[in-house]
Amino acid sequence: MMSHGSEVWCCHWKWKLHHCLCLFTTYIICMQQAVHGCYDCRTVLTDPSGVFTSPCFPSDYPNSQACKWIIRAPHGYIIQLTFIDFDIEEAPGCIYDSLTLDNGESPMNLCGITAKGLSYNSTGNEMIVSFKSDFSIQKKGFNASYVRIAVSLRNQKVIIPQVPDIDAVSVAETISVPELRQFTLCFEATKGNSDDNDDWKVFSYTDALLRELFSFGKTTKGHFLSISGTQCILKNALPRNAEFFTGTFQQLCVVWDSFSGTVGIYAKNTYHVVDCPEIYDKVIPGNGRLVLGSNSNEVSSLNGDIYNFRLWNFTMNALTLANLSCDVKGNIVDWENEFWSIPTSALKAENNLSCGSYLIPSSSIEPTSCANLGSLCQATVNATTPTPPTVTTNMPDTNRNDKPNNGGLFYRISIVVSSSNSNSVSKVHDVVAEWLNRTFQNWNYTVYVVNISIHPASIREGARQKRSIKSFSALALLVYNSTNNINLEEEDIRQKLISNNRTMEEGYQLHTVDVDPVEKCLAEENPPNYFWPDTRPTLTNFTFCHGSSVQTASRTCYLGLQNYTSYWGQPDLRNCTENAADIANQLLNLTGEGQQLTSDKVNDVVQKLKKIVNDEEIDESLGSTVVTIFSNILASSDSVLAASSSEALKTIDALALKIHFAGPSMSISTRNLALGVSSINSTSFKGGAFSVSPQNNASDFQIDFDKDQTSAIASVVLPPSLLKNLSQDEFEVISRAQFTFFNKNGLFQDAENPANLTSFVVACSIGNLTIQDLQDYVKVTIKHTKIQEDPKPTCVFWDMNKNGGSGGWNPAGCQVDADSNENETVCLCNHLTHFGVLMDLQRAVTQIDPQNTKVLTFITYIGCGISAIFSAATLLTYIAFEKLRRDYPSKILMNLSTALLFLNLIFLLDGWIASFDIDGLCIAVAALLHFFLLATFTWMGLEAVHMYIALVKVFNTYIRRYILKFCIIGWGLPALVIAIVLASANTNASRIYGKQLYGRDASGQGGDDFCWIKNEIVFYVTCAGYFGIMFLMNVAMFIVVMVQICGRNGKRTNRSLKEEILRNLRSVVSLTFLLGMTWGFAFFAWGPLTLAFLYLFSIFNSLQGLFIFVFHCAMKENVQKQWRRHLCCGRFRLADNSDWSKTATNIIKKSSDNLGKSLSSSSIGSNSTYLTSKSKSTTNTYCKRNSHTENAFLDKPSSKFAQEDGEQTSIIPVHQVIDKVKGYCNPHSDSFYKNIMSDTFSRSTKF
Repeated sequence: MMSHGSEVWCCHWKWKLHHCLCLFTTYIICMQQAVHGCYDCRTVLTDPSGVFTSPCFPSDYPNSQACKWIIRAPHGYIIQLTFIDFDIEEAPGCIYDSLTLDNGESPMNLCGITAKGLSYNSTGNEMIVSFKSDFSIQKKGFNASYVRIAVSLRNQKVIIPQVPDIDAVSVAETISVPELRQFTLCFEATKGNSDDNDDWKVFSYTDALLRELFSFGKTTKGHFLSISGTQCILKNALPRNAEFFTGTFQQLCVVWDSFSGTVGIYAKNTYHVVDCPEIYDKVIPGNGRLVLGSNSNEVSSLNGDIYNFRLWNFTMNALTLANLSCDVKGNIVDWENEFWSIPTSALKAENNLSCGSYLIPSSSIEPTSCANLGSLCQATVNATTPTPPTVTTNMPDTNRNDKPNNGGLFYRISIVVSSSNSNSVSKVHDVVAEWLNRTFQNWNYTVYVVNISIHPASIREGARQKRSIKSFSALALLVYNSTNNINLEEEDIRQKLISNNRTMEEGYQLHTVDVDPVEKCLAEENPPNYFWPDTRPTLTNFTFCHGSSVQTASRTCYLGLQNYTSYWGQPDLRNCTENAADIANQLLNLTGEGQQLTSDKVNDVVQKLKKIVNDEEIDESLGSTVVTIFSNILASSDSVLAASSSEALKTIDALALKIHFAGPSMSISTRNLALGVSSINSTSFKGGAFSVSPQNNASDFQIDFDKDQTSAIASVVLPPSLLKNLSQDEFEVISRAQFTFFNKNGLFQDAENPANLTSFVVACSIGNLTIQDLQDYVKVTIKHTKIQEDPKPTCVFWDMNKNGGSGGWNPAGCQVDADSNENETVCLCNHLTHFGVLMDLQRAVTQIDPQNTKVLTFITYIGCGISAIFSAATLLTYIAFEKLRRDYPSKILMNLSTALLFLNLIFLLDGWIASFDIDGLCIAVAALLHFFLLATFTWMGLEAVHMYIALVKVFNTYIRRYILKFCIIGWGLPALVIAIVLASANTNASRIYGKQLYGRDASGQGGDDFCWIKNEIVFYVTCAGYFGIMFLMNVAMFIVVMVQICGRNGKRTNRSLKEEILRNLRSVVSLTFLLGMTWGFAFFAWGPLTLAFLYLFSIFNSLQGLFIFVFHCAMKENVQKQWRRHLCCGRFRLADNSDWSKTATNIIKKSSDNLGKSLSSSSIGSNSTYLTSKSKSTTNTYCKRNSHTENAFLDKPSSKFAQEDGEQTSIIPVHQVIDKVKGYCNPHSDSFYKNIMSDTFSRSTKF
């Protein structure tokens, strides 16, 4: 029983085991088939750039994978690999699933999500990526892009700099150029097709004193070689009226020999010798500096590119130059990295350079692609009847060097061979193939036969009469690698074949030979808007997709198999299709590390991303690619990002709103940008939090949800009451919260207020809603980018509506929390948006309470209105009464009053004009306000200059056209400043002038629109700096004038001390307003004294026009008399026969021409007492004017002085003049001092 039971049990389990093994085998086979059907993951990648993924990406990769990608580039390149997405099963030491990256130095194992967004560079021209997965747990895998980066100069051309000493390209300092008596110089260059300049240089060699010793270029006379300051015109060697250098590279070799005085030019396979006896026995000194392009601003550089610049200190003959290969290095200067100092901006890699490294795929790893040879690698046999048999096969590449055939020249060789032997077609093929191969093996030209085809042919009947002769027609394709741009003529090939006729074996003889070059594919447009130029066979032409400057289309010129003719292939427009993932991957390659991004290119990329985000469904993979592209863009400079910053921010916000994700949250982290999105339930929302912190041993960041990370560099805490004030419709559509972190601040450029941003920038939003006026604050904590020892932070948000939609910082609704310190700032805000921290600049944030702001505004507007009225009154008084404006100071005062009048009027109208919201009108008003402010400052300064001339210089100070020159300065200098400011704006005046909000309180609320200067630099230079100069000058003049007045008044003994003090005090007040001393209060409005000096500044400066009217118009005696004479009636009216109106008028009429030249406002001669009688006038010799001259006093005394006094009168010092006037004019001596206070001093002599 036991034995039978055991047998039954064993059979039962054997049957079960058999079925299990069958099922397992079936499963393995099916899985392998599924895997192989999913993806071919063992390949060699040789394209310049591309993308590859793990099997089945973005779905989970299968089990038991063993993938290997070999990324190979030509010598002189390295590989840069970037993981756009990366998610592999994580384990210690990556012992389960892993990706192994071999960069040529040391393999590294990667797993988890650590490699996402990171880039890795190879140390050589090959990188191996291996991926393995075990039998369990699958993840999404990875999506990687690669690009080759040129590191060898052989693979790069140089863009010749157009500005000397800015990004100059020169021979390295470690390379010493010896003294030269002969040299050979070879280089390749291009010239822009649109450049018509005939005066340029390709290179220049100078000594330490910048004296040119050696250069090559072109003038209107033709191309020249300059040796030690002597030019040799290369008349017949290079064209004078046509350009030698074109849009494609042309090689030129120059040979100079000092001992013979000749210059050899090897160009386009031709050698010319030019005699230049003037450079005989010249020597080029050593240890100079060799630069590409011109070394001075007088002569421009060649507008093009240069390549393969080599220099030898010996001469080469024509044969040597004809066979000069890339391997012959220049013994002085060679085209290698160690020989040159080249800025990165001047380097540009290209794939078609004559001496560049090109990739030849290895057939042992992947099949050799013969697409470049028009599918000639396919061996075919045509044996149809009645056509004679034809055999096509490959020739051995015995003559082939290590250069590629890409870009070679193709020749069709048609020969007929004859023989009396009855050999088969295959035998004839072998004989002809061996003969062709031997013929071209040791030739001066690097050629090789790619393909031949043989078929029987017949010769003329006359040749058959002697004996039976069989002939065969052979069609062969010859490829010539034109490495050195040396032309190979068809006749040369024909003669080479004919000369080797006797070397053909087996009794074969060459009967006929025909050699023709294979034609180019002709230029055409296909499809519409895609233009393809003339292209040589096997070359692929690239052009931008229609309407794009990023995506490219391609088209290849193929070589036909049957008759070796060229034909166009179909255009490859795959990159031009609207495949969002492909476009995003191309943009990723375009913006990757090492790429030079310009403002236009960044703007184009942003527009493409905007279209992707707006039009496509965004999954996590595509979203990750877009975020990585934006991270790459953020690495650019602020100037590059400025034009597209607003669109970029809006696109990032739209991306966060549209991206689809599974689970409660998702995050994408890159080096410069991190994005987090979290699902929220509006009905059960109890607050939330986002934080971002740096990852360990990684350059990107990690976003956490609902966690309070102590190491966070930025965090946002949302209050539970966040959704309380929403409408029912808004409440129902809420499904997500978005959080964005910016490690770089290049997208946040405030043209209106370029303040000092001292923190990272974080953004938070709920769905697509605008949430503001919250009951409880949103708490935003941001680390400072640098420690602030004395922090005065201001919490701000990015207002998209500022600056005409370009955005700007706005402090409204945010305040700084008391928990802030020197390391971080805590902001409390009642809304959601982009947040940052600004440092408090005195002009940016003025801590004035609303009550004082209103009072100051009221004072300013009332004062400006009063000032405008009295400035107009002063101006009208001097315009109405001709006698008042005859002297210089009155005219200066009229100009000052005019500037003040218009300054006050425009200021009063500014706010009203700003309310119209017309940008052009606001800019014009701001510029006019700026102009009249500067004009006011200038005329106050000219008042000071006039006082200096009148009081200090006194004599030898006659100036022709005095007022005209003052007017040119007073109105022309401000106009010049405004013109320079507007010119610097480069047709964009809105960057300088425009509408701003003034008068906001400390919380950022309130304020009024005002048209004024927006640019801080312009404000401080042209307003603060300009007035600072005038203020210092006026202070000096004020002191000098007061010293003069006090010194003269001190000699008067008929006044009491009180009278003198009052008189001096009146002088001080008068000059203070005339010279604008009160404007200096602006320099003291800092710190705790800000408010007090703001009140003083507003009161005195807004009423300046009133004070000038009182002290320099109403209080002047001659003005009062004119008013009484013309404006008063009754007993207040002044009679026409008064001292002023009778006696003074007669004398003034006699010398009206000379009075206008006086430097005083009334002059001594304008005193009523001084002009009381003729007798006093004639006895007062020092006041008498000479009717024959324009001067009040002359270096030589007048005849009248000599006749009356009996002797020649000398010039009297100022204090004696004042003392004599005191004696003669004692009853009305006050007029003299009143005139001094209005800047009235009369002195003039020849200047």
